[in-house]
Amino acid sequence: SQERAEGERAAGGHKEQAKSRLSSSDGVLFSPQIPKDPAQRRVRELAMLSKQLQQVHPNVLAKVLKQGTMYQNEEIVVINKPYGLPVHGGPGIKNCIADVLPILAKMLENMKAEPLHLCHRLDKETTGVMVLARSKEAADRIRLLFKTRQVEKIYWAISLGDPDPTEGIVEIPIVEKEVQSHQSHYKMTLAPNYRLSPEDGKVVKIRKNRNAESAVTRYRLLASSSACSLLELQPITGVKHQIRVHLAYGLGCPILGDHKYSHWSKLAPQKLPEITLKRLKLEQSKARHLPLHLHAYRLSLPLGERIDLVCKPPLFFQKTLKKLELDIASN
Repeated sequence: SQERAEGERAAGGHKEQAKSRLSSSDGVLFSPQIPKDPAQRRVRELAMLSKQLQQVHPNVLAKVLKQGTMYQNEEIVVINKPYGLPVHGGPGIKNCIADVLPILAKMLENMKAEPLHLCHRLDKETTGVMVLARSKEAADRIRLLFKTRQVEKIYWAISLGDPDPTEGIVEIPIVEKEVQSHQSHYKMTLAPNYRLSPEDGKVVKIRKNRNAESAVTRYRLLASSSACSLLELQPITGVKHQIRVHLAYGLGCPILGDHKYSHWSKLAPQKLPEITLKRLKLEQSKARHLPLHLHAYRLSLPLGERIDLVCKPPLFFQKTLKKLELDIASN
């Protein structure tokens, strides 16, 4: 297409870029040798998911974000954040959303447009509704709405197992800790205020960890099948990795593809039940390629009138729902 040709010209005509192409399937960058076997093809697709947008020129990335624009007015631009794309740069990161905001602004408006401003964050692996502001004033106002918890956020996640009860609120503080294992690493974890005494089984109040942040997540089961669940989640607070930690360690239902929070003491691919592997046509040895199934589904912004922004899950998420027979037609 003309757009792709322009993007590749902008990329300085890199040979690999000319060779690879953006496929409509999950917007994945494929190189020419595509496996014939559907299961292998799916694994390859999943393995490419998080690399895809790191391999394109920033102009091409801005174009992808522009195509994913789901709402705009004079104050805000709302995009559908792709999988595997970090919001901010860092070591080893070639592309991030923050870096292409000036290019995106020009593509959306005209050559004189002011760069867009970030209003909130989503994890690199999280997809869905993301709000950008056209001016610093609008960004400050929206950031304050997030900070004072006036923005209603609804996420969808596919988790392993069913939460019990099927609907409720998890309210357990969260703290970051170093995990001492053969490969030391940091993780967010629960810092409850009470525990059971090992001597007599009585409830003991724990001295509060002063680094722990209070964290509250509301959850509701939407569908259940193949040893997995589709959950609707409403984080009331905004602690780093809150939904992932509350589901994995609070409810014992880690998010599908969450290899970081499926074990405590090690960094290893998530162990999946037989029925789940069978339905996904995946072998356990390839489970590491499964992406995190966490999607920012809806955002409700009180900007004068309340703006309701809804974004359907990405293709890989929809395919997983279908394969696992998680039927949400009734919701």
